[in-house]
Amino acid sequence: MTSARQLYQYILKSIKVYPDKEAQAIAFMLLEHYVRLRNIDVLVDRPIPENTAQPDWENIIERLNNNEPVQHIIGSTEFCGLEFRVSSSVLIPRPETEELVQMVTRDYAEPEKNISILDIGTGSGCIAIVLARFLPHVSVHAWDVSDEALEVAKENARQLIADVTFAKQDMLNVTFPLPGNVMQFDCLVSNPPYVTYSEQEHMRPNVLRFEPKEALFVEDSDPLLFYKAIADFGVHCLKSGGKTYVEINEHFGSGTKQVFEERNYKKVEILRDIHGKDRFVRAVWE
Repeated sequence: MTSARQLYQYILKSIKVYPDKEAQAIAFMLLEHYVRLRNIDVLVDRPIPENTAQPDWENIIERLNNNEPVQHIIGSTEFCGLEFRVSSSVLIPRPETEELVQMVTRDYAEPEKNISILDIGTGSGCIAIVLARFLPHVSVHAWDVSDEALEVAKENARQLIADVTFAKQDMLNVTFPLPGNVMQFDCLVSNPPYVTYSEQEHMRPNVLRFEPKEALFVEDSDPLLFYKAIADFGVHCLKSGGKTYVEINEHFGSGTKQVFEERNYKKVEILRDIHGKDRFVRAVWE
C-alpha cells in the first residue's frame, strides 16, 4: 500500500463490525493518528513516503473487529476541540456532552468574581477541563469515586494545561455538613450514570464490553438515584442563584425535572439535544 487511498480502502474493507459511515470515520481517525494522513490526502490519493513508520494494521483491524473502541486503540479522542486521553477506566466522551459544556460556558461567559463550578463524576475530566480552559476566570473542581478515573483526569489536565482541583468523592455517600472547610458552589454540572440495565440489549458491544459499567448503568428500580443525590447536594452546597446542569436519560426527562422541583429548585427546564431528544435538565437554586 503505497498511497493514502490504497491504505484507506484496505482499512475500510477490513472493518466488519461497523456500518459503512462509521467504518469510514474510523478509517480516517486511524490514518490521521498513525500516519498523519488527512481526508484530503485520501481524496487526492497522496503517495505515502517510503520512510513512513506504520503500525501493525492487522492487529488494529483484529481489535476493531473484536468491538474494541477505536478511541481505546489510539488512546485518545477529541472533545470540544481538545485531545483527551481515554482508557477502559473512563467513558469515551460523547457529542451530547459537548452540548452540556456549551450551555455552561454560555451562561458563565461573562467574567464574574469568585465563580466556582463542580463537575460531579468527572471521568476523563473532559467537562471540567474544557470549562477551565474556556472560562479562565472560573474556579473549577471535579469529583469522582474512581481512583483510576481520577488518574486519567489528572493526566489530561496536565497535558492540556487546565487548572482543575480534583478530589475523590462518592456522591451517593456525601454526609452533611461536609467535614473541614465547606465550599459552596455557583454551579454544579454532571453527566452521571443514567442508562438502566434493561436498556443493555439495545447497546453496542463496543460500549458494553469496553466501557466502565459503573459510569454507565443505574438500577431499573431507581433510575433517578444520582439525580436525587445531586439535587440534595445542591440544596446544601449551592449558593443562592446557583445553577445545576445534568445530562439525562431521554426516557426520564419529566421524572428528572420533578426531582429538582420537589426540592424547591426554580426555573427547572428540560432541554433537547441536536437530535431533538430530551437530554439535559437545568435548574436554579434560589
